[in-house]
Amino acid sequence: MMLTRHHLYLGGRWETPAGTGTIEVISPHTEQPIARVPEPTRADVDRAVTAARAAFDHGPWPRLDPAERIRIVRTLAERYRPRQEELAQLITAEMGAPITFSRSAHARLPGVLIDAFATLAAGIPWERARPGFLGADILVRKEPVGVVAAIIPWNMPMFLTVVKLVPALLAGCTVVLKPSPETPLDAYLMADLLDEVGLPPGVVSVLPAGREIGEYLVAHPGVDKVSFTGSTAAGRQVAAACGAALKKVNLELGGKSAAVVLDDADPAAVADGMVVAGLMNSGQACVAQTRILLPRKRYHEFLDALAATVGGLAVADPADPATQVGPLVARRQQDRVREYIETGRREGARLVAGGGDPPAGLERGWYVRPTLFTEVDPAMRIAREEIFGPVLTAIPYSDDRDAVAVANTGDYGLSGSIWTADNDRGVALARQIRTGTLGINAAYSMDPFAPFGGVKASGIGREFGPEGIDAYLDTKSISGAASSR
Repeated sequence: MMLTRHHLYLGGRWETPAGTGTIEVISPHTEQPIARVPEPTRADVDRAVTAARAAFDHGPWPRLDPAERIRIVRTLAERYRPRQEELAQLITAEMGAPITFSRSAHARLPGVLIDAFATLAAGIPWERARPGFLGADILVRKEPVGVVAAIIPWNMPMFLTVVKLVPALLAGCTVVLKPSPETPLDAYLMADLLDEVGLPPGVVSVLPAGREIGEYLVAHPGVDKVSFTGSTAAGRQVAAACGAALKKVNLELGGKSAAVVLDDADPAAVADGMVVAGLMNSGQACVAQTRILLPRKRYHEFLDALAATVGGLAVADPADPATQVGPLVARRQQDRVREYIETGRREGARLVAGGGDPPAGLERGWYVRPTLFTEVDPAMRIAREEIFGPVLTAIPYSDDRDAVAVANTGDYGLSGSIWTADNDRGVALARQIRTGTLGINAAYSMDPFAPFGGVKASGIGREFGPEGIDAYLDTKSISGAASSR
């Protein structure tokens, strides 16, 4: 059954698009169309930004008491919760995530985040006095940055929508949200929810669209800040555009994270942990820990456990609850991952699980078998470049110092983990690894109260925690005044 939407959510209203183009959503499992939605034009972007600009410059939203914005966001959380199963089904259909992962991560976690961000906002000192050095009091205020362009990728669409949209709203910003053309269906569900909660006119627009519209939105003179999640290559272009216009920017970009396995770890626990840490969302995650660093003296013991686990994962229809690895989002992504597998073989790495051949029994769909390479040198492309698919590399190291050195190689620094029976030893190593986030004996858990983001080519700025709301706030100081709040 084909799902069709005819309108765009522009400035808080369902409007007829300016053009007649459409976006066709293709199932990664069947390779058949499942939905059709309008394709926005530049004129639609102009309408959305104009509405957001008017709502910010003249409307009530930035001027509300923060407690009232928090109340509306909590209402959004209440409306969201009953729609979680519907959302999980939509995301599995549009981007191929296994339904169990869609239920646990794609659908459940955004609801948790909405509540958590509202709680964090309640603790922000929106206005406070401090004594000045020269004698007069200084009033320090937190004020919204303005109109925000929030650009969302296809791999974790609702999760990342909430990560950007909700802190911006709590700060008092207005938002033009641009989801990926591969995943517009969950964005429409969010627009339906926003339409129910009582936002003033102009505060939010939702425009699923491709790169051209994204570039136009980023460069739009009516936009004050861009929050972007996507590839490092695209992030550099966004940063350049924002730099030219002196716009504020947050970038959450690529990763090639290391899971450092110490010699006292349990092989079975490590192998099970890598199913999540390295292969979550069928490997389509920026935080995926695809470099597995193994101690030489127990290398083959760990490798055998990893190979047995990776080779035994169920690859099938993502709607089946027994499926552990589903299809990739698009044929271009399947082609890209297969090419990396061939590159690894040409570079001299050895396959111990998976490979580029289609999974047995799956003649259609954009599937790639979960793959594990051994005999990997850290200089190989498969050990340096983000593949964004179910491909893991096992890399040997000699001692703790060598492990840290290998973990710190490369351009990225987003996530990582340490696997050990000695927590103190693990934390000591974690302090030496140059990355934004780390977990001990687990994939990094995105606690809503913990700041998240990367270093080096993995991005600029932080999301989550009070830092995530502060990213949408400016700081103003008023001399000679006392606090009124």
